[in-house]
Parts: sequence; C-alpha cells; structure tokens
Amino acid sequence: MNCPFCDFEGPRPEGHAHLTDEHADEVKTWQSRTGRRYYRLDCPMCDESYQKEVKPRLNDPTFLTEYSREIRVVAFDMFLYHLAGAHDKEEVNG
Repeated sequence: MNCPFCDFEGPRPEGHAHLTDEHADEVKTWQSRTGRRYYRLDCPMCDESYQKEVKPRLNDPTFLTEYSREIRVVAFDMFLYHLAGAHDKEEVNG
C-alpha cells in the first residue's frame, strides 16, 4: 500500500501499523459536554471523513488517552477500507 500522508510503501499489515504509529495526529478524539466520546479521521484524498462514537464499558475519564492506540488501530482499519472502495486503491489490499 502507498501511504496517503507520506512516501511510505509496503504491504497492508505494515502499512496499517505505519499509519497507526506514524500518523497518530490524523485521528482526532474528543469528549462532548454530555460525556460521549468520539474519534474522527479525515481522508486527505477527498472531502470524506469517518467519525464514530467510542463506547467504553466504563465511564473512565482517561479512556481516550489510555486507549488512544487501540482507537487509532480501528480508525485506520476503516480508513483503509475507504481507500480501497472510494479511491479504487487495489494496492491497499495487497
């Protein structure tokens, strides 16, 4: 896969790890005033974004920080499906 944020090229598993570790700042997390937690990732190739509510089992105020890497893993996994579908990036799967 070719990273849409930099010049990295490699197989999908390594690309997924690269995105998760090297482009952490692309995944935004926040907590609303009502206590709901969210993450969002904007596609650099189009105007689409993926936003999802994070639903932890406990109402832990440190959840977003403590589980930030796991949240990024999920966000970038969904992003790779977006690249494959919306941008016809076959190399994403290879």
